[in-house]
Amino acid sequence: MLRIWGRSNSVNVQKALWCCEEMNLPYERVDAGGSYGVVNTQQYRNLNPNGLVPTIEDDGFVLYESNAIVRYLVARHAAGTLWPEDLNIRAEADKWMDWQNTTFWPTFRPLFWNLVRTPPDQRDADAMEESRLKTAEILGYLDAHLKNRAYIVGEALTMGDIPMGCAIWRWMGLPIERADLPNVQRWYDNLSNRPAYKKVVMLPLT
Repeated sequence: MLRIWGRSNSVNVQKALWCCEEMNLPYERVDAGGSYGVVNTQQYRNLNPNGLVPTIEDDGFVLYESNAIVRYLVARHAAGTLWPEDLNIRAEADKWMDWQNTTFWPTFRPLFWNLVRTPPDQRDADAMEESRLKTAEILGYLDAHLKNRAYIVGEALTMGDIPMGCAIWRWMGLPIERADLPNVQRWYDNLSNRPAYKKVVMLPLT
């Protein structure tokens, strides 16, 4: 059985979990990272020298890096659905997966980290406001892209939705002022109606 190492509240671990739940793919999850530790043990470092989560073991095959894990799982188990067979559509999904990692998350992380994982008396108010404003700005790019689409690359969920879908829950869940982004809101509502998303992504922010 597929084994997924990582704590359930991690945005990156949730990518793998949501992917599996959408495919009804059995898996075993092992708590690791954060308060669980584990990631600095020799056993874990033998699997992933970076000491980060998630890592998967699949019939002897070991893989880390969350978006690579999503691509691997859907290519193996969901060709034609979560894994688009059309090369152009798949490339578009790839682009938005990478955009989440390289553009959205670095911009949004200071706000999330300060509000969720930093004691109130240690928060950097200037960094939070800068992050909030810049995140709203770049989400405008996604809002424009989603104007005539139910999901990231069309009318059906694909791997392209998974990284940003996990991240957008955090943006929507924070007690902040948010810009009016109707297409992002509509997309988020579509995700929120999916049982797999509710089960593994829409958890309390910690």
